[in-house]
Amino acid sequence: MTHVPLVPIGAPRAQLCDDATFEAHVDAIEQREARLRERRAEVAAGWGPQYVERVHAKGKLTTRERLDRLADPGTRLYEVGTFVNYGDRFGDKGLQSPAAGVVTAFARIEGRWCMVIANDNTVASGSWWPRTPEKIERAQTMALRLRLPTVYLVDCSGLFLPEQSRSFPGATGAGHIFKMNSLLSAHGVPQLAGVFGDCIAGGGYMPIISDRVYMTEQAYMVIAGAALIKGAKSQKITSLDIGGPEVHVHASRCADARVPDDETLLRALRQEVARLPSSAVPYHRGDAGPMEPVFPSAELRGLLPADHREAYDATQVLARLCDGSLFWEVMPGLGEEMVCGIGRVGGLYTGFVINRQGLVGDPERPGSRRPAGILYRAGIAKIAAFSRACNDDGIPLVWLQDIAGFDIGVEAERQGLLAYGSSLIYTNSTNQVPMFTVLLRKASGAGYYAMAGLPYDPVVQLSTTISRLSVMEGRTLAIATYNTKLDDDFEIVATDPDKRREIEQGMKAVEARIEQDMDPYLAARQMDTDEVVALHELRDYLRVLVEASYQTIGHRRIKNSRIWSLHDLHVLIDGPR
Repeated sequence: MTHVPLVPIGAPRAQLCDDATFEAHVDAIEQREARLRERRAEVAAGWGPQYVERVHAKGKLTTRERLDRLADPGTRLYEVGTFVNYGDRFGDKGLQSPAAGVVTAFARIEGRWCMVIANDNTVASGSWWPRTPEKIERAQTMALRLRLPTVYLVDCSGLFLPEQSRSFPGATGAGHIFKMNSLLSAHGVPQLAGVFGDCIAGGGYMPIISDRVYMTEQAYMVIAGAALIKGAKSQKITSLDIGGPEVHVHASRCADARVPDDETLLRALRQEVARLPSSAVPYHRGDAGPMEPVFPSAELRGLLPADHREAYDATQVLARLCDGSLFWEVMPGLGEEMVCGIGRVGGLYTGFVINRQGLVGDPERPGSRRPAGILYRAGIAKIAAFSRACNDDGIPLVWLQDIAGFDIGVEAERQGLLAYGSSLIYTNSTNQVPMFTVLLRKASGAGYYAMAGLPYDPVVQLSTTISRLSVMEGRTLAIATYNTKLDDDFEIVATDPDKRREIEQGMKAVEARIEQDMDPYLAARQMDTDEVVALHELRDYLRVLVEASYQTIGHRRIKNSRIWSLHDLHVLIDGPR
């Protein structure tokens, strides 16, 4: 029973579709991923070259230069929240806040995955905008759930005051950041802070609960800056005089050490991370080293049609995400519309759930077919049992969504889909194991919720450039909106030409608005998804998240595979009688 029966899956690309079809799919995806690259570059530029020059003129590094030096050489950052506030404008001048003025990312530092939270000093001196606190808190929550060391690179001039009413009050307002600092500390998550410049008001509290606080000679931490004190107390004094390293390292002891410059501070933070316990990942890998899939993950760009109405083979997706294209499908004879099972990612066991596409058999009517991409009774029960087993066994779980929703109609209600759905929702709501959600294409209705959508608290939710997040498709919603004006075949009842034209235009407007609302960048802007990723980098992101799930020593019990409850489930359903 110790053997996890991973078997080869997948097929060469040439056996799945002809060259013309594959290239057509690649071209359609490339257009979207080119836009992703352009928008990432736009966000990374902050407020532009002139603000980079201002930072350099002060003898400081930009935030992204600091991040490059903090992370291990040759590694990349895996950002989350890149497109928060993308396209929004604030204040009387209509200012933009790229990435909400803060970079949050998974970064490998001294061989350990860390969560880094860094104010962007090229955007209004690192001010907090609407959604900046929520973005910081979301990153802190990810760190808490995975017990990742958290590193703050602080260079923050406080709230962007013209919009303070949208970022100061409320349950997730700026003050909630400090509660998250406290919860991280209470749960034993290491926190390190480097203060590089401004650290005013709320920003002044952000580093204090950290285990180590470093300050450069240009840094200061103050509840109120010099400008406010001059006005309130008629004192001529600088912020450095009030709360610089001379005060906080040597008098108040609110900081631990002073260093001359940015470069030195970043080296000090790396040294602090190196003191932490090493990663548990090699232990959990055992003798199974990481392997690339047999079939390149880059082929996903040609195998997933951009048109959500076209089908593809879900198994081929798994074959391009799992190490060695090896997979153990659990309960394959039940709920054909769903595939669930175990593979390795980066040498580490990972659970997967994915929607099949196209047509599948209908167990209620032998010999007939029904659409996949929908949750039916057996499929719901199957993935609920699988989710519970992964939670019991300590296996991180990845949900790959391409779902149109639940089955509907008289038969569905008689079968009790509401009850089966509530069992799945309860399971995913109470799981303690790390869960990650990927919106491959469709993420519609209650199916999005049931498959661990963001409201059900996955550690991270990723969208692709072809994701469509909505209650229902635009055409369907337009029909529902104008239902009383349509016949049983969804044709307009009115005979008056002007009235018909009005209804047609109204339906088209509804459909167009819903199509616009399904844009993944809109979801990312509103924090309805954590990051938009290219299909070819999906496996890389999953590898980071899975490794982060296994990294911490002594936090979460990942069971020996001999005692997995999944083995019991397999025997009871598929094994010998």
